Amino acid sequence: MVVVAGARSGSGTVAEGQRGQGPGQAGDGGEDRKPHSDEAHSAFTPPLGVPLPPTPSPEDEHPTSEFALPEGVAAEPPEKREGSAFSTPAGVQPPAYTPPSGIPQVSLAKEAPWQDRMRTMLRMPVGERPAPERVEKEGEPGPAVPRVLDLTLRIGELLLAGGEGAEDVEAAMFGVAHAYGLGRCEPTVTFTLLSVSHQPSVVDPPVTASRTVRRRGTDYTRLSAVFRLVHDITTQGVTLEEAYRRLAEIRRNRHPYPGWGLTLAAGLLAGAASMLVGGGAVVFAAAAVGAVLGDRLAWLASGRGLPEFYQFVVAAMPPAAMGVALSATHAGVQASAVITGGLFALIPGRALVAGVQDGLTGFYITAAARLLEVGYLIVGIVCGVLMMLYGGVHIGGKALNPEAALQHRERPVIQIVAAVLLCLAFAVLLQQERHTLLVAALNGGVAWVVYGALADTARLDPVPSTAIAAGLVGLFGQLLSRYQHSSALPYVTAAIGPLLPGSAVYFALLNFAQNNLDVGMASLTKAAALALAIAIGVNLGAETARMFLRAPGTARRAAKRTRGF
Repeated sequence: MVVVAGARSGSGTVAEGQRGQGPGQAGDGGEDRKPHSDEAHSAFTPPLGVPLPPTPSPEDEHPTSEFALPEGVAAEPPEKREGSAFSTPAGVQPPAYTPPSGIPQVSLAKEAPWQDRMRTMLRMPVGERPAPERVEKEGEPGPAVPRVLDLTLRIGELLLAGGEGAEDVEAAMFGVAHAYGLGRCEPTVTFTLLSVSHQPSVVDPPVTASRTVRRRGTDYTRLSAVFRLVHDITTQGVTLEEAYRRLAEIRRNRHPYPGWGLTLAAGLLAGAASMLVGGGAVVFAAAAVGAVLGDRLAWLASGRGLPEFYQFVVAAMPPAAMGVALSATHAGVQASAVITGGLFALIPGRALVAGVQDGLTGFYITAAARLLEVGYLIVGIVCGVLMMLYGGVHIGGKALNPEAALQHRERPVIQIVAAVLLCLAFAVLLQQERHTLLVAALNGGVAWVVYGALADTARLDPVPSTAIAAGLVGLFGQLLSRYQHSSALPYVTAAIGPLLPGSAVYFALLNFAQNNLDVGMASLTKAAALALAIAIGVNLGAETARMFLRAPGTARRAAKRTRGF
């Protein structure tokens, strides 16, 4: 029997014997056992005679933060609430980088070219870009994101492989994705890799796809067709299936000119270039034959699977051999013009302009890769020409004379006609559409007239004269591309043909072959300066057209950098 020592007020009874019973101890015979020490009590057990605290309510088990408002106190309205220590107090103007009137809303008029509209949106932060305005039919789900990204990459691949600048490729990719409802989209373009990432919202994981560009070809007809497809997608709401169908047709289309036509165009280009630098009828024929043989050898090397570097080596050898042979057999013929004409047909002006344009627009990785490609191709041309020149110097003695080759002959009418023919042949080699051939040839003829007026009549230095003439080429090319809603390359690349530094490159190589390294380096530096003047002039002319012909609300935001940061 356990004796109950007493009762606690408000809580019930507690067995004194049980309280004092430690482990291994049992009550025996009704004997009341007391605890031997204070260690038998829990630290949280109230002593005898002290009432137990009341049972807490569920609300008391979850107390609020000490920063919470007490009961009965009303919260301040949002407009009177004091923000963080870093927030702008009431009545104080926003920071300097935000306009006092707020960030203006950008309205992208569809009358403006899609290139300007997409460049404007690409330069915006993602949160400020206007939402896509594509209206889906009721009951019809929107296009699948993977298919839209795949179409975007395929279009970008054709544009990049055709020689389009990285900025225009990104604008086209973003325009296609935005037209199909993917507003939060980020395209990325490098020299051989295309990628596009779409994130539906801040909390959703992004969907990323990529594609590698392994083969490059020159077909401006296909390039123009892709530009028209992008224009229709961004302005007319072409369905996804229709876009795929048109893209498949573009890829299946054959080149507009046969192989023998391209070979004849290469001969015409070299012959016209030789007359541009002072050659006659014999020089024209020799340069044309040398270019035709070089083109056929390059086709043979390509069919055998040789890299492009060796194709340029073998293509440069026949024109140089024709020039050396002509100088050895006909002393009174300007044989240097034959080699110069062959160099005009081989200098990669398209890749040079695209590389410098990418560098000026901020795509430095792509620009470095394209300029490196240009360097390799020029080295291949140098190797092919130097092998022939070394043989000509040792066999023909002093027949190849740089001083005699530097004699300048002013023949304005013949040179203008030669410049127009050169641009026409160059346009055919670039596989341009037939209705653009005459426009490109006239653009090149105007550029040569401006260059001749500045360099021959006004006696201006050749480098600024070349830059001004190339600027007009870029300006007219951009105007024509806006009118036709197509790429500017068909109107620009062929038109810069007469301005290419073929003679300066030849003089440098000839001096190298004769061990005149100082004179050769000076000529090579002049050739590099002329090439940069062409590329910068073309880009500046195009930017001038965009700057003065932009539509309201489509201003381009460039990256602001001051003192390098």
